[in-house]
Amino acid sequence: MLPKASSYPELIERFRWQVPERFNIGVAACDRWADGSGRTAIVYHRPDAAPQQISFDALSQQSNRLANALSALGITAGDRVGILLPQRPETAVAHIAAYKLGAIAIPLFVLFGEEALEYRLADSGARVLITDRSGAEKITALRERLPDLAEVICVDGAAEGARDYGATLADASDAFTPVDSHADDPAVIIYTSGTTGPPKGALHAQRVLLGHLPGVEMPQDLFPQPGDLFWTPADWAWIGGLLDVLLPSLFHGVPVLAHRMAKFDPEEAFRLMAEYEVRNAFLPPTALKMLRAVETPGRRFNYRLRSIGSGGETLGTELLDWGRSTFDLTINEFYGQTECNLIVSNCASVMPVRAGSMGRPVPGHNVAIVDEDGQPLPLGEAGTIAVKRPDPVMFLRYWNNPEATEQKFAGDWLLTGDQGTMDDEGYLRFQGRDDDVITSGGYRIGPGEVEDCLLKHPAVAMAAVVGVPDALRTERVKAFVVLAEGEEPSEDLARDIQTHVKIRLAAHEYPREVAFIDTLPMTATGKILRRELREQATDV
Repeated sequence: MLPKASSYPELIERFRWQVPERFNIGVAACDRWADGSGRTAIVYHRPDAAPQQISFDALSQQSNRLANALSALGITAGDRVGILLPQRPETAVAHIAAYKLGAIAIPLFVLFGEEALEYRLADSGARVLITDRSGAEKITALRERLPDLAEVICVDGAAEGARDYGATLADASDAFTPVDSHADDPAVIIYTSGTTGPPKGALHAQRVLLGHLPGVEMPQDLFPQPGDLFWTPADWAWIGGLLDVLLPSLFHGVPVLAHRMAKFDPEEAFRLMAEYEVRNAFLPPTALKMLRAVETPGRRFNYRLRSIGSGGETLGTELLDWGRSTFDLTINEFYGQTECNLIVSNCASVMPVRAGSMGRPVPGHNVAIVDEDGQPLPLGEAGTIAVKRPDPVMFLRYWNNPEATEQKFAGDWLLTGDQGTMDDEGYLRFQGRDDDVITSGGYRIGPGEVEDCLLKHPAVAMAAVVGVPDALRTERVKAFVVLAEGEEPSEDLARDIQTHVKIRLAAHEYPREVAFIDTLPMTATGKILRRELREQATDV
């Protein structure tokens, strides 16, 4: 959607939104390319087998079959469809089928534990879940507590309480007429990190894909270009994998490399990008830091990247310089959040990239620094980063939470909760978060969900979670725990508490440090003073 331009002012001047009244993500990202030509949509890297190429034609047929199968099971427009799968072709099929059907997709992270899955499936009222054998096993223990979940479909074959995906599709027709959806019809719920209490479900419309396009094209140096092929190590369950990479690439007819590492391996990442001639990548800052530790990659791997985008934290001069020397390109930092993503970006093709800056507002988005009442502040003055509505990339509302939706806005300004400044050329600098979110390994972790899980351990009376500086992860999760009466601090108990969180939430959310304290610092109204805990952790 971005016009050809040689400067940022020219981009701004020439850009206009093109959002039609009727729009369907499944049709736009798949069916319009399914013309019988065999055009490649997904390249699936399988460690134990030859790579598999999935065409748009096959993607269209398979998603039609799944849409018909879901319809036969009673799923209709507006019903929620949970998708608990890693990067693999069936994940894309499931999303596209849900959008064609007019259902609402619920992407779920494969490393979520039982409590995290139960909360999201129950809150969304998901009626069907598409998963693999590992996910089906997790759900077995939860089914009695999920009355809305009528069906589970397993892509690895029949499992306890789950239908066989292959057999289910085999009986369905590959002809399907997609719902003629309005651009504002609901399409996907992506849950936030739970920074202030339980995670909130950000409900996005079909138009969210169109809203993302400028913010994808800008950090990827005016994507797409001939020969482009996109990859990210970020899971497609996150907004960064789904709407920063997978769906925008398919919309443009650009193939996506599908491969999720069990654990990020920088050597493997270099080899993978070289083997498949990856041209475009979204690499979170932690991945970049790990890649930087690989010795002489330019001599060992014949990679040919054209663009790299990164977001989640500020990139410093050292990392930018390393990127230029290693890849012969400038890594473009960008910024957004689940409710309103990809609204600020750098783009080395059309403007200078300044170390420490997130970039400038992406064309089409009205971004400003405002006070707590939503009043724009003078340039250079610190305040809350805000986005003005209406905006195609902005969420519709929080699912089942009108109060939180109302609190997210001050007038027509969506308040990100992040603090920053803007200079006289429009460059934004991030200063900090006012919601205590922890950025660790490229993930945004809210303390509320982790603290809630900690409190369910029988030895824990009270708990607070903060992020402390970490050279590799930016921050690591540290828990301050007040023990229940009769419990004694020990290394074994600390490890048991860590395991408790790891298996119930997710491996990236567990506290890598546990400190036992007598009392938690609190305000007069009973709010935990996490600032004091962060200071205490830093002083140790």
